[in-house]
Amino acid sequence: MIILGILLLIIGFLTGIPIVWSIGVIVLVIGLVLWLLGAMGHAVAGRRHYF
Repeated sequence: MIILGILLLIIGFLTGIPIVWSIGVIVLVIGLVLWLLGAMGHAVAGRRHYF
């Protein structure tokens, strides 16, 4: 999700489409939160690590 968020940010920036930029920010934040929870040892959606 982190990589997808970064790709959407880049595509949104290069094309100038604000909705793609916004979706990229949202996906990136969700990916970082899930990664942080997984790194702290909390099970996320039944998985010990979220990749």
